[in-house]
Amino acid sequence: MKKPSREAEKIMAERFGKDTVIALATIENEMPYVRYVNAYYENGAFYIITYGLSNKMKQIEANPSVAIAGEWFTAHGRGCNLGYFGKEENHGIAEKLKSVFSEWIDNGHNDFNDENTVILCVELTDGLLLSHGARYQF
Repeated sequence: MKKPSREAEKIMAERFGKDTVIALATIENEMPYVRYVNAYYENGAFYIITYGLSNKMKQIEANPSVAIAGEWFTAHGRGCNLGYFGKEENHGIAEKLKSVFSEWIDNGHNDFNDENTVILCVELTDGLLLSHGARYQF
């Protein structure tokens, strides 16, 4: 991925470095599927807590190419299942996600004892960010 400029990265962090809703598109049998997900952005990637056996994760396993859209932003990326939310290697990002998603994370929607509760990482490959008349491509 071509790295975003410092200004674009600053805008991305301000806009998406918190609990934010984005549209995530996957493909199955040449058919696109789009859903809204809660996500957190950091250093060129979005992080999402999800169920490892969901349709989106099955679609990403078969074809990791995804598209996302958010507030005045659209991008392509590669979806990667980081595995169980509670595993040692995920401790750092899991703690950030617990903090970022604190308003709803313990509402009973997620079962953190289930090893199918996973972290999806969407590593951006390219994107277009619009902000106050400026256009940033990366």
